[in-house]
Amino acid sequence: GVEDAIARVKGDIADPDLSRLFENSYPNTLDTAVKWKGYAANNSDEELTFLITGDINAMWLRDSANQMQSYLPLLNASGSANSIASLYRGVINLQARYLITSPYCNSFQPPVESGIKPSPNPSSTGDTVFPTYNNQSVFECKYELDSLAAFLEVSTNYYNATQDIKFFGKHQWVDAVNAVMTVAEAMMTPTYAPNGSVNVSPYTFTRMTTRASETLENDGKGNPTQNGTGLIRSAFRPSDDATIFQLFIPANMMFSRYLASASEIMSQLYGCGDLASRMSTLASNLRGAINAYGIVNSMTHGSIYAYEVDGYGSQNIMDDANIPSLLSAPLIGYLDASDQVYQNTRKLLLSSDNPYFMRGPVINSIGGPHNGPGYAWPMASIVRILTSNDDAEITGTLKEIVSSTAGLGLIHESINSFNESDWTRQWFSWANGLFG
Repeated sequence: GVEDAIARVKGDIADPDLSRLFENSYPNTLDTAVKWKGYAANNSDEELTFLITGDINAMWLRDSANQMQSYLPLLNASGSANSIASLYRGVINLQARYLITSPYCNSFQPPVESGIKPSPNPSSTGDTVFPTYNNQSVFECKYELDSLAAFLEVSTNYYNATQDIKFFGKHQWVDAVNAVMTVAEAMMTPTYAPNGSVNVSPYTFTRMTTRASETLENDGKGNPTQNGTGLIRSAFRPSDDATIFQLFIPANMMFSRYLASASEIMSQLYGCGDLASRMSTLASNLRGAINAYGIVNSMTHGSIYAYEVDGYGSQNIMDDANIPSLLSAPLIGYLDASDQVYQNTRKLLLSSDNPYFMRGPVINSIGGPHNGPGYAWPMASIVRILTSNDDAEITGTLKEIVSSTAGLGLIHESINSFNESDWTRQWFSWANGLFG
């Protein structure tokens, strides 16, 4: 199916560089990232797909959900083990297993059924994390709200394309959603109780590191968050960098949107009405909380969405390339691109008023602290295209992407905006699939 799509789309592309870049990038996940596919040891009907992020032999919840999203236009109902639908089911089933076992963690080791040995993670050997985890099943345990949202997203995508409601009642999906809800509700715990005493944080993380973005303030609790905001805390961003203020707006947007759609799946399963109602209520309440605390006033752009807030009035005005981002709000289905607050925010994000908008002769795009100032991410350029209806903006951004691969013909993680040959991660499956 993918090969047929490549032939069809290539036939409509006149530019040889664009044609070749599409041909290389679109099948990248299928060609390079399906490390193992099989069945659960205790259930011959439970498909499992171990989907690595690219150059790291581990499966991220967020990345794997997005890697599968690349093939969503080709997804249809199929019981065949040799189908896109089977790959989706395998990803959902394995993510469910991971979430039931270690719901605060973001990336995971191969399933035991694969026979692949766990990969060492030298960065995490000095980590002190609560709740504790087993490094034979977990690669890294950074709690990121968007990881939970990604599980709901890939589930929603599969259901909408296939209408395969029976799948969701078969294995561990309901238990995994219960685990997601438990974490989300726990992470609404503020720093202080009403009497001023310090609450026990449901999650803490510290790392021996020279990078501030790799560990959390206050002995792993993070910076304080105010009581009563109705927002869910996130210790880390989708870049795997620590949040400054833990009420991370893009992840709350994404979680609200896909919690609502997943609740519609849950409502169709026998005996799950109460859970579906709980999900729907939280999704709705999050929208109100985002409007109350996530929309702030900018001196030059009017009402905008903040990237992070703490409920005390502190706000972080920026955006990061990794999805979910503020720029991606229409892409994740949270709002329409015509939304005025989004348009105000977009103008700020794609200008020098965003501290992580990288400009230069090679590429102009949002980056982030993960690779630092000067490095623009093509991923953000792709998101810019997918959230625009301006032909000039789309064409100009597409030309920058095609012209900045250093002749290697794949989408990099980031590129020095003044030096095309200075890039990070030649093999970044998620970005390649997103471009395709």
